Amino acid sequence: MERMDGIINLHKPVGMTSTRALEHVRRLMGQRKSGHAGTLDPLAEGVLLICLGRATKLTEALMDQPKLYRAAAALDVTSSSFDGETPPLPVAVLRPPELPEVEDALRSFEGLGVQVPPATSAVKIGGRPAYKLSRRGQTPRLRPRSVAIYWTHVHRYAWPLLDFELACGRGTYIRGIVRDIGARLSTGGRLTALVRRAVGPFRIEDSWSLEQLDGAADRTQAVVPLDRARALLAARPVQIPARPGEIA
Repeated sequence: MERMDGIINLHKPVGMTSTRALEHVRRLMGQRKSGHAGTLDPLAEGVLLICLGRATKLTEALMDQPKLYRAAAALDVTSSSFDGETPPLPVAVLRPPELPEVEDALRSFEGLGVQVPPATSAVKIGGRPAYKLSRRGQTPRLRPRSVAIYWTHVHRYAWPLLDFELACGRGTYIRGIVRDIGARLSTGGRLTALVRRAVGPFRIEDSWSLEQLDGAADRTQAVVPLDRARALLAARPVQIPARPGEIA
């Protein structure tokens, strides 16, 4: 197969690692030189950018693009991973917070700040991912890192369930946000669903599922050519997704 240089906007399904999704696309496209721009947790779904050929040089620029997430969380429980990867642990809550309190707590994270990655994250300590140390019963010490939260929006809140959306910068852990919301509200905090809806100009509405790629007669149609990808990034280097109700 002829080498292709470009990007595939893949809709990664729930239950698959980003590495496995990359390997699947690599086999389908016959492209040995490839990589993904930003890991998406196995329990999350949505936009995963697969770079083919010379487009792998755009990986860092793509990872620097703002991300748009839609998330669901339960505030009456927590877990060691702060998501569904580990069993839920009930949290005694004296008084369930009201909607304005939840909105204020979420809004308090907007702007430039710092976040401590979850102990079960892929952040490396001494060359080893933190989650591997956690699985061995160790408690990895992770340093706070700078993050940017451009905006937040609560779609629905009915105790103990929270449905929200946010736009953020590189390196932000949404389950870390859920953990910190619980700390602000004196509740639990466990991520129950996560969808990455956009990475810069690449939106979930334009993504291709693995099933679509598998069944496509011409898979090159799924590839955003290198020149087009460069033009998208050059035209709007920092494309912050619009807040619900705003015009992009």
